[in-house]
Amino acid sequence: MYATLANSTWARICPFLKRHPRVRKAEDAHVFLNAVLWILRTGAQWRALPESFGKWNSIYKRFRRWSELKIFEELLDVLSRDADYEWLSVDSTTIRAHMSAAGAAAKAGGQKAQSFGRSRGGFSTKIHVKTDALGLPLKLYLTGGNRGDMIGVWGLLEPEDACAQALLADRAYDANALRDKLEQAQIKAVIPCNPNSRQIPYDKEIYKARHVVECLINKIKWFRRIATRYDKLDLTYLNFLHLACCIIWLR
Repeated sequence: MYATLANSTWARICPFLKRHPRVRKAEDAHVFLNAVLWILRTGAQWRALPESFGKWNSIYKRFRRWSELKIFEELLDVLSRDADYEWLSVDSTTIRAHMSAAGAAAKAGGQKAQSFGRSRGGFSTKIHVKTDALGLPLKLYLTGGNRGDMIGVWGLLEPEDACAQALLADRAYDANALRDKLEQAQIKAVIPCNPNSRQIPYDKEIYKARHVVECLINKIKWFRRIATRYDKLDLTYLNFLHLACCIIWLR
């Protein structure tokens, strides 16, 4: 049996939904969110959704509509307003795509537009993550699994990051372009250099705190819908990610 949203957790989400101009019947969304959470935790097909949650197709359509309206992303933005910006951490992880994730419709841009990368192991997606100093998620970005970390980091950086004192990242992010951008924003780059490049000193004590982003990646992979990509579209997969991060914030 998989846990559902506790009443205390729902009490924190409900006011946001009631204020949202595009959410209909916010008071009835508790059961809907429990259904989506069940899919998120189990990784099961929508058709396997227990009847106690209601008609699976109606719940899927509502989830798709909320995804298009970016409601889960907006909820994450609201929850992360209390983030600790003493420093930020970035990292990425590669997710294997299930065979059911192939074949996105042409009207959605086709499979090439859905952040898939081909490698020896088949198709995969790379999740790029940014966390605050406590390891709580702030921003997510998707690329193909065969793309480098530096390509994804540009999708994570935002103007509000300028209030952070430092950015922590591993040597995969050792690039002059990133260091220059951080210097312009007066953010300290805590990034070790590649062995074959010029050696730039970095604060090794602060760098030890980078483990929080790796811990977050482990947490989101406990959601089976995240650990393996079953979704054909970036839209739905990314919104499952946003929901998972919201759950982590609400714990």
